[in-house]
Amino acid sequence: MLNKHTVAKSLLLGSLLALTGSSALAAGKIAIDDTRWVSFGAGIRTSIASTEDGAPNGDRGTDFNLDNMRLYVSGQVTRDFKFYFGTDKMWGEYGVLDAIVQYEPGPAFNVWVGRMLTPADRIEMNGPFYGLTWGQYTVPLFPSDNDTSNGADGVAGTFGRDEGITIWGSQGKFQYAFGVFDGYSGDENQSDALLYATRLAYNFLNKESNPGYYTSSTYFGQAGDILTLAVSAQYQDDGYGTVTERGSFTGYAIDGLFEKPLEGGAVITVEGEYKSFDVDTDAAVPVFPMFDGDAFFVSAAYLMPGQGGMGRYQPYLRFTRNDPSAGDDSSLTEVGVNYVISGHNLKLNLNLTSGDANASGTKGNDTDTITFGMQFQI
Repeated sequence: MLNKHTVAKSLLLGSLLALTGSSALAAGKIAIDDTRWVSFGAGIRTSIASTEDGAPNGDRGTDFNLDNMRLYVSGQVTRDFKFYFGTDKMWGEYGVLDAIVQYEPGPAFNVWVGRMLTPADRIEMNGPFYGLTWGQYTVPLFPSDNDTSNGADGVAGTFGRDEGITIWGSQGKFQYAFGVFDGYSGDENQSDALLYATRLAYNFLNKESNPGYYTSSTYFGQAGDILTLAVSAQYQDDGYGTVTERGSFTGYAIDGLFEKPLEGGAVITVEGEYKSFDVDTDAAVPVFPMFDGDAFFVSAAYLMPGQGGMGRYQPYLRFTRNDPSAGDDSSLTEVGVNYVISGHNLKLNLNLTSGDANASGTKGNDTDTITFGMQFQI
């Protein structure tokens, strides 16, 4: 999903400076002149998963996964105009994740145009690198993060992204984002209807600070006391069904985050969300499977006080339940621990999941999986 990154610190910086004849403004940021600059970064998430009955013959299966491999470039052309470009592993290949022209005159009003995250709930605005738990995608996802049909015509987006425009900003502790996107544009969308997406959030305590309208599900206590509630919604007409039996999609989510630093450096984090989707179509089978019904999850974590070694332990518990309008309910419990070495830039994770919920919100196989994951950003 999304990235928010620290730029590359020194890798190949000497040779880049020699080629451009410029000087560095800061670690990893290359100044072209007093106004223009460019920066580079990368992110990797990789994991090893052992799943009960996961092998073709019914034995326990083991998989080595490259979950994400992201390269990104950002820069500034004038004080108000910036750009961002990122790639990721898609369908076994590598492709364009984000490509955004960014007009950012001030905190209250900004405009992004290009391919970007559609405003949605916190877990989708986190991207995979800024979640509290390793497996945050076990509730239904909005259309822009639902279809990964290998770039076929008419898909509603991939990895939470779509082509469009987003207006975002903040007034005091209120934060907003509103976007219009292509959405699903297959033959069923005879009216060429657009996808409308919004996210509205209020920070009751400290104001969350992230790039653009992105989010995080933990700040490891570095942001102080956090209590934020948000509502997100998306709508597209003529986005589902068949050419003769078209329908619409309406979805909304309410999410909340509470984080409290304690004495000695310990931190309590609680996150939760309720989500409701409605696919209104008379077609027997929608063009691609969208969840219809309600879902929720709740997560709680405790970052332990400083101890010996490079990092700190953050045990957590997460529970997910999906209740579709048709079909069976599903649920999943995740028990895990993060070993936090350098915030979201370097951490290890070990978790056990048990249940039958998957990222589409439908019922899958009821299995137990042990996963060891590693995350790195620069």
